[in-house]
Amino acid sequence: MGDAVLATAALRAIRKQYPDSNIYFYANKVVKDILSPCRFNDYWLDQDSNCPFRIAKKFRKYKFTQAILLKNSFSCALAVFLAGIKSRVGYARDCRSFLLTEKLYPPKLSTGKFKPQSMVKYYLAPAAWLGCDIQDDQLELSTDTQSQQSLKEKLPQIDSSDKPLFILVPGGAFGPSKCWPAEYFAKTADLLIEKYNANIIISVSPAPQERKIAHDIRSLSKNNLIDLSQTQLSLGQLKALFAKASLVIANDTGPRHIAIALKRKIVTLFGPNDPAWTDTGYENEIQIVTDVPCAPCQKPNCPTKNHICMKAISAEQVFNAAQKLFEGDK
Repeated sequence: MGDAVLATAALRAIRKQYPDSNIYFYANKVVKDILSPCRFNDYWLDQDSNCPFRIAKKFRKYKFTQAILLKNSFSCALAVFLAGIKSRVGYARDCRSFLLTEKLYPPKLSTGKFKPQSMVKYYLAPAAWLGCDIQDDQLELSTDTQSQQSLKEKLPQIDSSDKPLFILVPGGAFGPSKCWPAEYFAKTADLLIEKYNANIIISVSPAPQERKIAHDIRSLSKNNLIDLSQTQLSLGQLKALFAKASLVIANDTGPRHIAIALKRKIVTLFGPNDPAWTDTGYENEIQIVTDVPCAPCQKPNCPTKNHICMKAISAEQVFNAAQKLFEGDK
């Protein structure tokens, strides 16, 4: 989901370069739902298989003249090769160079590892290769009226209130190492409610580990917080909710990118992840990056088991950053 949002600047540039072409997006349901409604394409092709041979068979029906690969997977490149698409643009990595006609090479360090760079720029590079204007690198998402209306029905308390709405994003698909402790989120929520009489929403997925995080935060807080694990939202409704937020506090995870694409104020917490990979240059974001010897380790689970990179960020530090953004002093 996060990568799809980070690619929106590239998708917009490609649309502008080819205004009269029929542009198809081939994606799974999550990507389709997060990008819709979308002005960057004409048609969607639903990903109903991971088999490159079946995908190629599907593609051949449309007689595509060009394929632009934003995913790095080998099977993705094999599918467009087998489909006989004449022009195949993508990164020459993951053993797929021979399957491409237009090859890009991501920069590497002297160690042979890929050099950390913003994924926004990473996705814009193929667009630049095609001659697109890539000066506008801002992320972009839209919401739809139906999702906005159905959100009101599911969460009437936030629509009828004049209180500021703050959203906490305590989970992360990457792994537990990037998650700020539940007690710190709870303390920050209490500070924000005390200062601004705010409505606080805990935004988590229905996954058991995220439900537990939300439960822990609610249990540790002195106030009544709204827990989204108890009110399941569609991705369209989730976007509509984020569009209403006065401010978002998040780990470095997919909803962070949603907030930025919807032009929300946001405080992002970094521990094991290198901020260079997901930097957007967004002016209304404060990034809090810990200065500990073992970070960034890029590990989904803390190798030391101490989780010091995230524990080094205090609730007061996050509250002060939120206050600065919310009151417009940044």
